[in-house]
Amino acid sequence: MKRIGLVGGISWTSTLDYYTYINQSINERLGGLSSAECILYSLNFADIQDKGWTNSYDLIFKACNSLISNKVDCIVLCANTAHLFADEIQSKIDVPIIHIASATAEEIQKQGLQKVGLLGTKFTMEMDFYRNKLEEYTIETIIPSDKGDIEEIQNIVKNELGKGIISRESKLKFIRHANELKKRGAEGIILGCTEIPMLIDQNDFDFPVFDTTKIHVESIVNFALNK
Repeated sequence: MKRIGLVGGISWTSTLDYYTYINQSINERLGGLSSAECILYSLNFADIQDKGWTNSYDLIFKACNSLISNKVDCIVLCANTAHLFADEIQSKIDVPIIHIASATAEEIQKQGLQKVGLLGTKFTMEMDFYRNKLEEYTIETIIPSDKGDIEEIQNIVKNELGKGIISRESKLKFIRHANELKKRGAEGIILGCTEIPMLIDQNDFDFPVFDTTKIHVESIVNFALNK
């Protein structure tokens, strides 16, 4: 089994899901008392919030290097937004980064979809790093068109889900945003923030929903087990 290096704490709530899902998947495949061999570098999310995502490259890169010094075989950035730096970091290290958007794009392709809606942090939705990665797989991505909706999504992710707060009112807002993207032509919806599945999932919709956390985990486990 290969050793997994996890950059977590962004936020700690979704890092819990990563640790749980990875170990569950390993155990389901290998049985017995099998679990993942992994090392977690958990960042203080407040440091990233203070600096701002676009100024947090050094924090993420330091975490990656710390994991590499402990002989990990891959790097996992446990947040969609952290992949803002994935390609740049990958160009400077020899250990592979298991990219969440690439894994998601491959899953979208399996379902034969060409146009999807993206819900995530303000940065993931508005910056081009995520959409560009999907474009490499000839997948078109749309986001909410109203700036107020984007700010609403950002506020829920940052001030509720990042603290483990689950609100039915916020759930209904996310369902509305997803359905509006569907009306604009999205064939499916990417839950492009690892906290969002705490609030909504496939059971809330009659069209494909892509849980990036679980998709990412399967890609990670496949790598760890040489699948």
